[in-house]
Amino acid sequence: MLFLTPELDADDARVLGEIGQFRQRLQHQIAEPRRWQGQLRRSLVAGAIQGSNSIEGIVVSIEDAQALVAGEMMSAEIDEATRAAVTGYRDALTWVQQSAHMENFSFNEMLLSTLHFMMLKHELLKWPGRYRPGEVYVVGRDPLNPVYIGPAAGQLADLMAELVEWLNGGDLDSPVLVRAAMAHLNLVSIHPWRDGNGRMARCLHTLVLARDKVLAPEFSSIEEWLGESTNTHAYYDVLRHTRSTWDPGRNTHAWVRFCLRAHHLQAQLVQRRVDRSARTWHEMTEIASSAGVDERAVSALYSAATSHLRRTTYQHDENLTRDQAIRDIRALRRLGLIQPIGHGRSQHYVAAGPTRERALNVVNELRRTPLRDPYD
Repeated sequence: MLFLTPELDADDARVLGEIGQFRQRLQHQIAEPRRWQGQLRRSLVAGAIQGSNSIEGIVVSIEDAQALVAGEMMSAEIDEATRAAVTGYRDALTWVQQSAHMENFSFNEMLLSTLHFMMLKHELLKWPGRYRPGEVYVVGRDPLNPVYIGPAAGQLADLMAELVEWLNGGDLDSPVLVRAAMAHLNLVSIHPWRDGNGRMARCLHTLVLARDKVLAPEFSSIEEWLGESTNTHAYYDVLRHTRSTWDPGRNTHAWVRFCLRAHHLQAQLVQRRVDRSARTWHEMTEIASSAGVDERAVSALYSAATSHLRRTTYQHDENLTRDQAIRDIRALRRLGLIQPIGHGRSQHYVAAGPTRERALNVVNELRRTPLRDPYD
């Protein structure tokens, strides 16, 4: 028996309706291709990678996460274990992104174990893809006081088979956000692997949403939101409130409400990022026109204004030769629109002068209104 989907109340229905409105609006806004969308999508995927891994104490900067997603070099100071962990998670999320377009898709145990292997293939001693052979105790600060005790190893085969059956055909009349939350809860509670169960459960949450095909998974994921330190504490608190042992008879309403609140707040943030991207691109277009530089340089100014600009990424985005990209960047530097940070292969550029000023104006305008807690 798995943890059961709870009955929703009127507040939950209202919040689901509001999230649905956000999703429909975003779907409409991203339906028309725009040149800033590729960079926005990369930043959202990078946020999910950084957020989900930070919950497990695997910490990288958002700049390094963005470099990883773009196929660029991360900082030299990142150790090999961290590099391998975030690379594995990137590979798993890339598969999740592609799964939305797979016509022959179905959930099965091998699929879940393969995703787990992608994440932990650098640590063979942790049995990536293979179920744990013994008991599991999730501990907090005190190793003598476990915060969660999972089901016995002998139950794993039946529980995972039941989970897969539910993923393919259970509670199909429930809202997809609720099904994703329950998939997350059941997998992290079954805890089938020695390590990486939290990351896998969050990845499965995103995968269920990806299969809904309403929005691309990078626009739907709450992994970045969960990775914020305050939210991470709340995430652990609601898991502890919902279960301390494998007891699927427990009420799961608090957990589902927590996830709906997270989706609502993340949807507000994503909407702001879409607005920021569109407005910043407009501002950079005006700057490029006034400065008399090629229109393609708007992409470079946008990168510097919203995060950072790397020559290789700009070259790839705009389909330029190396020399063309270098000439454009040098021209922007001469005009005082960007400035370099670092040296050699890790060198990148950030906004300067009017680029920085106008980018900050966009941000300041958008953050004047705080996010709204949908249950408050």
